[in-house]
Amino acid sequence: MIHHTAIIDPTAKLGENVQVGPFSYIGPNVEIGDHTKIASHVVIKGPTRIGSHNQFFQFASIGEDCQDKKYAGEPTRLEIGDHNVFRECVTVHRGTVQDQGLTKIGSRNLFMAYVHVAHDCMIGDNNIMANNASVAGHVHMGDWVILGGMSGVHQFCHIGSHSFCGAGSILVKDLPPYVMCGGEKVTPHGINTEGLRRRGFSKEAILEIRRAYKILYRSGKTVEEALQELRPMAEHQNELKILVDFIANSPRGIIR
Repeated sequence: MIHHTAIIDPTAKLGENVQVGPFSYIGPNVEIGDHTKIASHVVIKGPTRIGSHNQFFQFASIGEDCQDKKYAGEPTRLEIGDHNVFRECVTVHRGTVQDQGLTKIGSRNLFMAYVHVAHDCMIGDNNIMANNASVAGHVHMGDWVILGGMSGVHQFCHIGSHSFCGAGSILVKDLPPYVMCGGEKVTPHGINTEGLRRRGFSKEAILEIRRAYKILYRSGKTVEEALQELRPMAEHQNELKILVDFIANSPRGIIR
């Protein structure tokens, strides 16, 4: 399971049935869970903890020092869940002490070729980042998010669950849950109806989310005015409560 040309640091901990391909490097303070597959020419540095059933394709660089100029060699961390796929040349950096010292990735995510996940990012579950998508430092991403190819996300942005960002988009403000957006100067384009249907949202829930979107984006109201109208609706609709809480706590303000 371990190719004879692979270099495994003696302190690294590998679970059962882990495969490591030719010329890959597993550094110190790295833990890799059971049934994980690591192709050729992969570099994994620590401190990094990886769950089970993950797959790393050739030339991926995982757990490298971040590119923040303030970084001074502190022992920051990377944590990765289970059943993730990291395609060719994906780069994921550890955190910085200016944040929590941690970059964290959940489970069942797909990172296509040349994706970059910067320091201190918090990535949830079941997300897809298409080819060359990049998220800068301190970005928080929920669950079931799709970032189109060549899209970029500014540092400190938050991306809500079940949202969709089109190819080539540049996101510099927060993207609320359920919302689709696109364009170099990102603008909202309705809700992610098809994605919500695929994930089992009821017709009633989708209708309420669509109503909330119209209040937020089509009524001419300010964000605060829209929130005042949405809050009573959210008291009896959990999907809307998620939306309202996201907007109310948005650190950069939402796209409009």
